[in-house]
Amino acid sequence: MFSSVSSRSSLVFLAITLLSFLAASSAPTPLYYLYQQALQFSPATLTLIFGVYALSLLAALLTVGSLSDHLGRKPVIFAALLLEMLAMLLFVNADSVAWLIAARVLQGFATGMATSVLGAALLDTDRQQGPLVNSVAPLLGMACGALGSGVLAEYAPQPLQLAYWVLFGLFLLQALYVWRLPESVSRQPGAWASLRPTLHVPPRARRALWLALPVDVAVWAVGGFFLSLAPSLVRAATGSTSNLIGGSLVAVLTVSGALMIFSLRNRPADKALRLGASLLAIGIALILTAVHNASLPLFFFATLVAGSGFGAGFLGALRSVLPLALPHERAGLMSAFYVLSYLAFCLPSLAAGNLTRTFGLIATTDGYGAVLIVLSLGALLELMRQRPGKLCGVAGNA
Repeated sequence: MFSSVSSRSSLVFLAITLLSFLAASSAPTPLYYLYQQALQFSPATLTLIFGVYALSLLAALLTVGSLSDHLGRKPVIFAALLLEMLAMLLFVNADSVAWLIAARVLQGFATGMATSVLGAALLDTDRQQGPLVNSVAPLLGMACGALGSGVLAEYAPQPLQLAYWVLFGLFLLQALYVWRLPESVSRQPGAWASLRPTLHVPPRARRALWLALPVDVAVWAVGGFFLSLAPSLVRAATGSTSNLIGGSLVAVLTVSGALMIFSLRNRPADKALRLGASLLAIGIALILTAVHNASLPLFFFATLVAGSGFGAGFLGALRSVLPLALPHERAGLMSAFYVLSYLAFCLPSLAAGNLTRTFGLIATTDGYGAVLIVLSLGALLELMRQRPGKLCGVAGNA
């Protein structure tokens, strides 16, 4: 068992490291327009660059997602940090679409490795606060990455390099510090066998996962759209040319989500899921209204509402399933959860990017939003049919 001081310092370090990986994942978002101008590629290519990140992340979750259950947490965290540092160097030197794709592929694999092992390590360190940190840190990370990158692109020199150098230095410090952490699991046999692509959901968690999945799919599909096409959509709908707009929208989405998670941290999972589905449907409807009225203030308000739904839905899904895993099942369950989440994160946005070629960005957004509203309302109706607290039986202990 950790001492209270050691446990607290480990929790802080793990949370900051998880936040850093997600900050790096959103750092390219405000820069996509600059990349498009410099390299002359279409919205479909943009969503491909975005999508290969998520697909590579999925490949990592399916192969190395459970590796830390066998090798220990520290060596896997260290390996993920080294890969992420290499990805940052690829971004710094990216002068073509091929370089951008290579950087995103490597970054996706590193992030997939990191999210599963850091999520499991957070649960090892503090089972009460672990699910909360697992929910909040990714959202705050995406906010910091998008907003910080946008600010540097707008006001600092080297807009396509500086953010990645800052992140490289942060990951280097974390790689040096990680060996000071106490190891939270003992080595187990079967490391090679764990690399075989598989999804492991403990039987006791399967029903809760299926009930929470529609809301989880909707919230991650919104996130994927914002991190790929939202900056282009705002430019098309309002005519704004500021590099800060795209990063600010991502920050509003994710910070409002994080605040909602914190405010609902002691509420049952089923209530969080129902609130998430409701706010998400309202927020998406407001976003569509903002697009057709070319209203930037309404766009930000709508993003605030949708972000609150994102946070509530994400927390409800996590708290429904994660407490139902035993210690040796946690990394595997985290991997399965993120596989399903990131499929929703990348596939709809890839489809949307391709549809823009035929229908244009505005019409594609209308269809995308309509599908998500229907999914959210359908999930809400199904959740309302369930008995209170039935989602995970021990919702209050999550």
